[in-house]
Amino acid sequence: MLDLGCYPGSWSQYGVKKVGAGGRVVGIDLKRPHCFSSSNFLFLQADVLTLDVQWLVRKIGPMDVVVSDLAPQTTGIKTTDEVRSVSLAERALEIALDILKQEGRFVCKVFEGEGSPSFQSKASAFFRQTRIFRPKATRKRSREVYIIGSGLT
Repeated sequence: MLDLGCYPGSWSQYGVKKVGAGGRVVGIDLKRPHCFSSSNFLFLQADVLTLDVQWLVRKIGPMDVVVSDLAPQTTGIKTTDEVRSVSLAERALEIALDILKQEGRFVCKVFEGEGSPSFQSKASAFFRQTRIFRPKATRKRSREVYIIGSGLT
């Protein structure tokens, strides 16, 4: 599993449990997750916006799952925050398309807004199935949703 925006580490911790002793999780972020380490977790300090994806492919090889919990530094200006969120989601999709194995899965946080339906449509072109998921734990006023793509074609 590749965890984009892995700080503070909750998705990576979940991934380590799911992949078991024989699997591996790679986390990428500007900040290292604190209070978390595992023998099958590799942290790479990098900015996903400038990351050399071909280098990443050579470094970690293909993955079954890519999770993106990337979020912009919010400004409080709804449209600005939504545009930045969709931009990060599009970058996560670019990375996922290069690193995922055939039939791979993609989970990506995005702020709902004008650009999110277009992003979901773009993602659906690459996966057999896509859907929107809003976790029950998400605050009611939050615009965060997850786009889930399964079955990379």
